Amino acid sequence: MKGIVFTGNRRVEIRNFPVREPGPGEVVVAVRASGMCGSDLHVYRAARDGDDTVGQAIAGHEPAGVVHSVGPGVGDQLAAPGDRVMVHHYIGCTTCDSCRSGWPQMCTKAPFRAFGTQEHGGHAPYIVVPAATLVPLDDSLSFEAGAAIGCGTGTAWGGLERLGDVGGSTLVVFGQGPVGLSATMLATARGARVIAVDPEPARRVHAERFGAVATVDPVKSNASDMIRNLTDGAGVPLVLETSGNSSAISAGMDCLRPWGKICLIGLGAGEARFRVTDFYRTQVTVMTSWTMSIVQQRQCAEFVAREKLPIDELFSHRWHLSEAAEAYEEFDKQNAGKGVFVFDALDSDVERVGAESAIFGEDR
Repeated sequence: MKGIVFTGNRRVEIRNFPVREPGPGEVVVAVRASGMCGSDLHVYRAARDGDDTVGQAIAGHEPAGVVHSVGPGVGDQLAAPGDRVMVHHYIGCTTCDSCRSGWPQMCTKAPFRAFGTQEHGGHAPYIVVPAATLVPLDDSLSFEAGAAIGCGTGTAWGGLERLGDVGGSTLVVFGQGPVGLSATMLATARGARVIAVDPEPARRVHAERFGAVATVDPVKSNASDMIRNLTDGAGVPLVLETSGNSSAISAGMDCLRPWGKICLIGLGAGEARFRVTDFYRTQVTVMTSWTMSIVQQRQCAEFVAREKLPIDELFSHRWHLSEAAEAYEEFDKQNAGKGVFVFDALDSDVERVGAESAIFGEDR
């Protein structure tokens, strides 16, 4: 089969890969949608010079699709052919307290492995994963929605969970990329009044469609001053920072009211710097959030389905595998919505039948 790999220096390649049979406890998922995540851009943009580890794994850590086949020891209660599923994209030891509580990325026995980097990811027609990483995808949700919930939207949910009960509170969401827009949508559905901050006009308009009661352009004016003006000088109790930008983090700190909380989930190169004496008497809480647990991924999907949230409207671009170079060049601009690679059942079946010897023969 063909899969997308990052080769560094803003380049991608489409390479041929064999697909192996699922081993004990594993399943083969026929991918129907594989989301493009902002964290992929760090690898896509990375300068590479003679690094022989580049391009060894198929990219993409937001796959959703249909269980194609199962390996030995996978009971029907875990997975059966035809099941619609998402994938929790981390693999841990499975036995430590962190793994057993649904947080394999916090594994205490060994470094976690992630699809798309250490393991082959979802930018291909098929992916082999442990059955324990699967999360059910409700029939009412599209595969694209499942891909988004698998990381970007799920990351927003995880940040909101860290902040606690947002219902009835004013929440500022810094950054209205796919994660920030997801946070605006989810928080509004959970009863929050959301103020959305982003320098891109189109993203601010999108945030209003998702329920933001006000938007702020941080280029036009000082974001924290604008937010305080919108709250009669009081500031806000809750901030979610999704951009990873140092100035956004500082503005988020500055617009907090006493006892306020800020959660940092952006993966940019930003730094949280502040003079302790400036905040000592405010009793504010600064916290981080790292994606979500596998339990929270399921809870997020159930909430989206129950509330009938328009997750599909996050996507501004849908691509086919052959358009990989153009897709990442466009996504790198970071001025639109979310991108996703889509596969239909016919494409996957034809490719699998045509490559049967490579998949199940001596080359596996």
